[in-house]
Amino acid sequence: MTSSGCPLGAQHANNQTQNSKTNKNQRDLEDNIHTDFKDEMSYDDYLKLDQVLSAQHPLSTEHDEMLFIVIHQTSELWLKLAGHELLNAVECIQENNFGPAFKVISRVKQIFIQLTQSWNILSTLTPVDYLKFRDDLGRSSGFQSYGYRKLEFLLGNKNKDMLKVHQSNTDAYQELEQLLIRPSLYDEVISVLVKHGFTIDEAIINRDLTLPYQSNQSVLNAWLKVYQQPEKYFELYELAEKLVDIEDAFQQWRFKHMYTVQRIIGYKHGTGGSSGVEFLKKALDVSFFPELFEVRTHL
Repeated sequence: MTSSGCPLGAQHANNQTQNSKTNKNQRDLEDNIHTDFKDEMSYDDYLKLDQVLSAQHPLSTEHDEMLFIVIHQTSELWLKLAGHELLNAVECIQENNFGPAFKVISRVKQIFIQLTQSWNILSTLTPVDYLKFRDDLGRSSGFQSYGYRKLEFLLGNKNKDMLKVHQSNTDAYQELEQLLIRPSLYDEVISVLVKHGFTIDEAIINRDLTLPYQSNQSVLNAWLKVYQQPEKYFELYELAEKLVDIEDAFQQWRFKHMYTVQRIIGYKHGTGGSSGVEFLKKALDVSFFPELFEVRTHL
């Protein structure tokens, strides 16, 4: 019995209860968790985080420039992954390996959704705050993004003149130059239509691959048959819808980009010399897979 009249056993039980309540918000280090990385690779080592997290170098003293840098650096990483996945999708389609192609195309769609969300974060940057460091960007612009250009070429929106922007980066220039002359994702899909017995104009089969794809009646007719008999041509039907998913997500990203730029700088010219919002609006009229949208009108 304590001086307060409380039994010692009861006091001990109360202390245990109190400690239990206190520890609910604490996660103890488990015995098997590895803590010694002197001679082993750590998470930081594997991801090269010392390089990644030390790559942010604001040119001004403005607080919001860090936001601007991080958004664009992370976007470039997502673009890199999207390009990696689309190259794999092209290879899978060349080999008529549709299952893995569907998987990576679905992944690319989710990447574009993630990229679209990033504009919502950047839109918290007010016009006044952006103008405090905009001049420090010089002539640098997202238009110069090698990752974005790679995606455009892979999806079929090719333009040899765009290579001029990348002349100072030898590696990027050479890769884009190769992508310019290679079949795009949609070119490979049209080849699959031919393999399945659909009649496609020779002008499309033997077209100049360095030029952007233009809608063709024979391709539209082929897709119309696929959509009219989805059970018979299920893999082609599913492939078509996966491509529509990509373009849908890509165009939403483009639109959100345009709208965010308009929100922050209005109709000023871009830092890289473009007309800004007006230039971005033109991209919204570009379709990678025009027949897949046109076919809906004819069903």
